[in-house]
Amino acid sequence: MTSLLPPSTARDATAGTRTGPGADPAHRRPLVLVATFGGAAAAAGTLLVCLALGVVGWFLSDAGAHGTASDGLRVGATGWLLGHGSGVRVQGAVLTAVPLGITLVCAWAVWRLGLRVGDAVSGHGPDADRIADGERDWTVPVAAALLTAGYVVVAVLTSAVATAPDSGVGTGRVVVWAVLLCLVLGAPAVAVGSGRAAIWAGRLPVPLRLALPACRGILAGWLLVSGAALLGALLLDLGTAANVLSQLHTDAGAATLLVLLSLLVVPNAVVFAGSYLLGPGFTVGVGTVVSPSVVAIGPLPMFPLLAALPDDRQPSTWAAAVAVVPVVVAAVALARDHRARPAGGWGEAVARALVAGVLAGLAFGLLAALAGGAVGPGRMREVGPFELEVVVHAVSAFGVGGLVGAVATTWWQRRGSEAAQ
Repeated sequence: MTSLLPPSTARDATAGTRTGPGADPAHRRPLVLVATFGGAAAAAGTLLVCLALGVVGWFLSDAGAHGTASDGLRVGATGWLLGHGSGVRVQGAVLTAVPLGITLVCAWAVWRLGLRVGDAVSGHGPDADRIADGERDWTVPVAAALLTAGYVVVAVLTSAVATAPDSGVGTGRVVVWAVLLCLVLGAPAVAVGSGRAAIWAGRLPVPLRLALPACRGILAGWLLVSGAALLGALLLDLGTAANVLSQLHTDAGAATLLVLLSLLVVPNAVVFAGSYLLGPGFTVGVGTVVSPSVVAIGPLPMFPLLAALPDDRQPSTWAAAVAVVPVVVAAVALARDHRARPAGGWGEAVARALVAGVLAGLAFGLLAALAGGAVGPGRMREVGPFELEVVVHAVSAFGVGGLVGAVATTWWQRRGSEAAQ
């Protein structure tokens, strides 16, 4: 990334060379080849992992007594496509829920490869001074487009080769998800890796630029609290989960496979838990609701992770107390953020808190929309959080909590400064 450093720094970074910052060959690799290969590698890497898990699952199910290894490969490829929103048809039932565990791994691969692509092509285009002067720089857009193309090619080939015509896999949905994944994560990663993001960030409005780390803190804190709530609910009903496994009469291999499948949807369950704590809750079947105020479920499939669900009941006295949790999480996150980066005044503190709260609420609402879908026939064709209600509650709670944390911390810091004087 020496091409985007000031001239004196660039000369030091290139070990005293006199040919200029663009002479570093490590940062002037062929853009077309590097970016296209990076996108293909990001897709192929996670695909190979899913294929390996598919073969392992095929062997664990019945020690390879039925079917062939190619069947395991096909299942692994289908799982990878499901992580990209493809959907699938199984014995007439359409499954549209996305296993977010696979999606998160794919997102991580796109980000890491995007950073490496950005670093490899950072010597292309104008340097920092020329970019700051307003010169157009197409390095990041071109690299991001090529990275997306490489990823999409692998996705389309996988959908065409690994699925049957009547499988219900939507290649169009896979392409849309792949493009969004590369644009939302891959393009920013290329910008960060190439050094352009540091230059462009200075052009963003100050409240937005300062609110992004605070938003990340709120969202990370909320997912951590949601995960802790899910873990606590599972531990309280661990006997129920064990009873489900025993009633399925699974051997050690099948039980291991079921646990692995459960791990793939743990991120979905964390989002469900967060939606519950926010108040609106979620549904686990047509006509059902799971929320702090009321739980009405009915019969459920025998799946160990469902043991974390509460029993059917009417509104409880402590339901109102749950609404305080997201406010507290947001307040703590903004307090930590303001201790690390004090606000310049009351206006900046309020703006940062409100923008961070709104962005975090919208981000969690997006996760809630992705976490649900159809998981079976009949009642199970509707499973997931109530997205719109979750967005409203998340934006409100995170906004109020962030405002409280930011104002309180700013007041405390200003009081300490006045006392020191």
